Amino acid sequence: MTPKRLSPDAQAEALLTLNGWKPVQGREAITKRFVFRDFNEAFGWMTRVALLAEAMNHHPEWANVYRMVTVTLATHDAGGLTELDVKLARAIDALVS
Repeated sequence: MTPKRLSPDAQAEALLTLNGWKPVQGREAITKRFVFRDFNEAFGWMTRVALLAEAMNHHPEWANVYRMVTVTLATHDAGGLTELDVKLARAIDALVS
């Protein structure tokens, strides 16, 4: 079952509760850039996020350049931002060491 998209008000409210996540310009998604000490730390964190995302069956869009990882969340099946994205964002933040 596909989660329902959040209303614009619910999206704004959710962003107020998320640390550092921002709306993506031109689409209904949120993004955050994480910076680590080095590539090894960044990649280890990405591995932990991948296992979490797989368990949730909800996978991020991301890019890694050396010690930086940019994560973008949207529920493609729903065509935008859902509570599942907010839940994953909180879980991802909890994995930052």
